[in-house]
Amino acid sequence: MFADGRAFPSTPVILIAAVSVPLLATGAVVWLRIRRRPKDKEKHRRMMVNLHGRLGDANITEVEDNVIFYSYSVGGVMYTASQDISQLGEFLRCEPERLTGRVASLKYSPRNPANSIILCEEWSGLRIDQPSYKRKPA
Repeated sequence: MFADGRAFPSTPVILIAAVSVPLLATGAVVWLRIRRRPKDKEKHRRMMVNLHGRLGDANITEVEDNVIFYSYSVGGVMYTASQDISQLGEFLRCEPERLTGRVASLKYSPRNPANSIILCEEWSGLRIDQPSYKRKPA
């Protein structure tokens, strides 16, 4: 307090700042998340599944227009999924059409097994050196 009995003049300013700073920070985070482009969201999803995912086996059922369709089983539940690989062309070691009918490794989220990947920027579950199941042994 001052000599004339008035309260410290910046008390309301400190109180307003203490309330508004967290609100502004939360608003900035929400704004950045909304503003993120879809391809950035997909890359973030792939990286999170790669980082925290568990390994499993998948059967590639079809490849069409830079989309890999595959099926896999986790805990007795069968999942069918697809992954857009249009941004990942540089990480493929063969033509996408050659992948149909092959077995691949996949990573899936332990919290949501339907969230899975076969390929990302830092990992590939494609097994190129294995023969396709469609081919008959000679």
